[in-house]
This record gives sequence, structure tokens and C-alpha cells, in this order.
Amino acid sequence: MKQNNTLLGIWLMIATTLIFAGQDGISKHLAGEYNVFMVVMIRYWFFAAFVVAIALRKPGGLREVVKTNQPALQIFRAVLLVLEIYVMVTAFTLLGLTESHAVFTSYPLLIAALSGIVLGETVGWRRWSAIGVGFIGVVIILQPSGGVFSIYALVPLAAALLFALYGLLTRYAARQDSAATSFFWTGTAGAVAATLVGAWFWEPMTGPDWGWMALLCVVGATAHYCLIKCYEVAEAGVVQPFAFLQLVWASGLGIALFGETLRINVAIGAVIVVAAGLFTLWRENKRRQLSAE
Repeated sequence: MKQNNTLLGIWLMIATTLIFAGQDGISKHLAGEYNVFMVVMIRYWFFAAFVVAIALRKPGGLREVVKTNQPALQIFRAVLLVLEIYVMVTAFTLLGLTESHAVFTSYPLLIAALSGIVLGETVGWRRWSAIGVGFIGVVIILQPSGGVFSIYALVPLAAALLFALYGLLTRYAARQDSAATSFFWTGTAGAVAATLVGAWFWEPMTGPDWGWMALLCVVGATAHYCLIKCYEVAEAGVVQPFAFLQLVWASGLGIALFGETLRINVAIGAVIVVAAGLFTLWRENKRRQLSAE
């Protein structure tokens, strides 16, 4: 039975964003030393074991959770997420955590913009206006005419697009499959896809970095567990705005541990993108409330 504890849900979302930021910091370190394909592959092995363990605890067990009438869609979703992680971790090594996350926060705007095409939803003028304002913020972050624009700045934007498509297809899959089924396929099919690529890029790893890899796996599983519990105790629309805190935590880690700097255009652009994203989330929640009445 679903609980309803909004305050607990908010704290769990805050914890989730903090843990995911830590995961990103460890990923940046490891991807700077080893091939990103190998790092993601090992991370997915642990993720797959985690989703199987969760599935075994569900009513009906593994046999019930694995059932789906849309396996091709579920596999495609999983592959999209693996590809998004490749691209985003690469962005960490090219741009750092701060600027990568500043651009990546545009993904809710991309979800809103593409929801009409993928899900057939109606996007009103208010949300289109917010999307336009948000992408002005992205342009400010990228600063194409400021003399410091790099083609690498498009890498986290590509990751945001991939994650938006993954999110939209997750919504589409939810029309037939439960969240537990989608989560299971995300981990297991993703692990297969990551292994098919990563196995070709194996590199020997030092003892200390195996420790970092183990921590990365544990941190990732903990973050997913907190996120699951968050959505069990509170409505997604209430807690989702707090997901933007990951930008704050990741930027703090980037500045404190990796010597990154926060350029003024990045700060201004990020504020605009987050504000636009929060508005689109508010409008979406409002639309759902009106349609439910």
C-alpha cells in the first residue's frame, strides 16, 4: 500500500540528488583514468544484480516482473539510457561536472517539447514559452559568440536529448507495463548492451581504483533505492522539482574536488534553465489535475 508522506519524499529526493552527484564525481575520476565503456559496463553489472534482487521481492517474483508485451520498446529504452550515460560521463571528462550539469538540466524542457510527438500530448503556449526561455538559458551557458564556445559543450546537450527520449519512452511503456517491469528491463537489458560494447575495451585496473569502482556501484544502487522509496511515499509531481538540486551538489563537487570554476554566464544560464524547467513541471501537474477533475 502506498504511503503519503510528502516531507519524507522531499528529503529522500534531496538525498537521491546528493548521492547521484557523488556517483557523477566518481564516474568522472574513473573515466579520466580508464575507458568509459568499461566503467559503465562494470557499473551496469551491479545495477543488473540490484534490479533482479528488487524483482525477487515483488509479488509473483521474477517471473511476474519480467512479463511485458512490448519487449522491443523496453530493450530500446534500456539501450538509450546506456548511450546517455556514455555521453554524459564523457561530458564530465571534457567539460567537468559544473558545466555538464548546467546544460543537462535542460532535459525537462526537451521532454515537454517532444511530448507531443512521442506521446501525442498537447503542449500549450505557456509551456512553449517556457521552453523557449529555457533554451535562451542554454544558449547563454554555451556562449557561442563569447569566444569560449567549444564543440564539447554540445556533448551534455546530446545527453539531455537522449535522457529526454528515455523518459518519454518510459512514460509510453507505462501505459502497459508496471514501474517494476520497466526498472527490471532497464537494468538487465542495459547490462547486456553495456557488456556487448564494454567487453572490447577491458583495461587492467589498480587496486585503489577497484575500490572506487566498488563504491560507484554501491552509491548507484543506493541512489536508485532512495529514488524508489521517494516515489513510494510521495507524489512524483511534488518531489520532482527538488531533482534540480543535483546541479547544486554536482557543481559543488566540481569546484571543491576538481578545481572547476563557475563562470558567470553558466550561473545565469543555469538559473534561467532551472526556472523554465520548474515552470513546465508546474504546468504539467496543473494539466493533470484539470484532466482528473
